[in-house]
Amino acid sequence: MAAQEGLAIPSELKRRILFTLAMLAVYRIGVHVPTPGVDGQAVLSFFQSQSGGIFGLFNTFTGGALSRFSIFALGIMPYISASIIFQLLQTAIPYLEQLKKEGEQGRKKINQYTRYATVLLAIVQGYAMATWLASSSSPEQVPLVNQPYFAFIPFEIFTIITLTAGTCFIMWLGEQITEKGIGNGASLIIFAGIAAGIPNGAVKMFQMVQNGEMAGVQVIGLLLLMVVVIGAIIFVEVGQRRIPIQYSQRQASGQGMAQKAQSHLPLKVNFSGVIPPIFASSLLMFPATMAQFIQAPWMQSLQSSLSPSGAIYNVLFVGLIIFFCFFYTEIVFNPTEVADNLKKYGGFIPGIRAGKSTADYIKRVLDRLTVAGSIYISVVCIFPTMLIGYAKVPFYFGGTSLLILVGVALDTSQQIQSHLLTSRYEGLMKGVKMKSRRVQY
Repeated sequence: MAAQEGLAIPSELKRRILFTLAMLAVYRIGVHVPTPGVDGQAVLSFFQSQSGGIFGLFNTFTGGALSRFSIFALGIMPYISASIIFQLLQTAIPYLEQLKKEGEQGRKKINQYTRYATVLLAIVQGYAMATWLASSSSPEQVPLVNQPYFAFIPFEIFTIITLTAGTCFIMWLGEQITEKGIGNGASLIIFAGIAAGIPNGAVKMFQMVQNGEMAGVQVIGLLLLMVVVIGAIIFVEVGQRRIPIQYSQRQASGQGMAQKAQSHLPLKVNFSGVIPPIFASSLLMFPATMAQFIQAPWMQSLQSSLSPSGAIYNVLFVGLIIFFCFFYTEIVFNPTEVADNLKKYGGFIPGIRAGKSTADYIKRVLDRLTVAGSIYISVVCIFPTMLIGYAKVPFYFGGTSLLILVGVALDTSQQIQSHLLTSRYEGLMKGVKMKSRRVQY
């Protein structure tokens, strides 16, 4: 009976998991709802011919919504871009920096500003995509738009409203998953979009092998590469640098002897997780997407340069990954605050003086870990992509996708474990009466 109770899923956790699955199901249903006025077959034919470029990368993160040009065609990327912008502005604008220090109320205001920026970015991207769509055709010269007007409303205006509303709805789904589900709402939506493309990619690969376009050895090599990358990601993601911490405590006997309790400060090798490649991809998608829709020679040259297999794209991608690794770590982790807390509670690092010296030591260790973590993320994101481009695989599924899938899966499992521990603790405390410790004379 005790073993069965230990294996049972708490009702609160079960409710959160079911709620998360329901929200993700709603998202996947919306991916298949087409934008009015668009020829679905013509759009699908166009994106199939562009699957290896920036459209393939964008389509991967939207879970296939872009290739269908559904109401969720913009995906959650405008929200990710807005979050990046406001995280950058928090270090540059004193008002936002002050809001950050105000706690929960300040965070709510920043989130509200982020939502407004998301709507603005969605309008801009929706206008660019609607304008391009209205003037484009499929490889068979079939117009992508078959209904230029809805009553008196032009297709462009109607599409901007539709895509912006779709992005806002996805943003709301992500927030609901974060608050009422198992957490990591935006990351889980991206995870669901990438994972949804795996069966389609497997079918395409099988068809290519049947048609003789790919050798069986190439397929086996690609699968082995994915397994090796996944194993390397898991190995590094769970890796930690443990800084020893000792706490001096007085013995209860009152003899004045000091007793040292040992602990450690765990610092992850990849402290920033999947945030840098997501931020870097979303930033690179925006100018590349704009270049697709502006018919100017220099913009077309930029578009060809920003292909996921191009040298310029990969150099910019690596640079942005390294920048966001350091930037995100700097925002999330404050060595000075950690050193002050250690000093406050009587903790110290053996051989390091408490206070500023401890903060400098932690900062030095964290910087070295961030360098190693940024190199690891860059290699994982770039190396498989270059090999896949060399093997001429007709769909985008590179290291960034694997890193996001594995990273989000590990984070989600940790969230579930924390909910399990919380439920078990509450179960142990249920019915326990706390006795008063007041001294009686």
